[in-house]
Amino acid sequence: MQGVTETEFAPNALLTRAMFITILYRLEGEPDAAAANFTDVSKDAWYERAVSWGYENKIISGMSETEFAPDENITREQMAAIIARYAEFKGRDISADADLTVYSDFDTISEYAAGALKYTVSNGIMVGKSESTLNPTDTATRAEAAAILARISE
Repeated sequence: MQGVTETEFAPNALLTRAMFITILYRLEGEPDAAAANFTDVSKDAWYERAVSWGYENKIISGMSETEFAPDENITREQMAAIIARYAEFKGRDISADADLTVYSDFDTISEYAAGALKYTVSNGIMVGKSESTLNPTDTATRAEAAAILARISE
């Protein structure tokens, strides 16, 4: 991850979907990829190659078949889904399980993200916002992303 300036990290700033896939893309050494056909990702956008790489490797998907929503703030469950797909891309077994019913807000987890959250929670990659809440639909901060990336890099 890079700072928002040369002297500031902005840990409490929210993270966008484009920012998060760009971090993973940089972690992989910025490999070439075929262009993704999202109508909201222009060819000259700073994140275009990262989105293309993520899409080509099935690490990300769009909010629809034609839109990625790069400037939308990423939610914790979206981040978990991307992390699980990234782990699978790296050849890791993502079938680990966790009992998410220990969190009082487990019923707010979107169906698509349940398996990913089980994987990230059971492996200590993602933790609850408190002992009793996971807050899956909350937006994620740069600090949360940095902590998660440190855990997946171990």
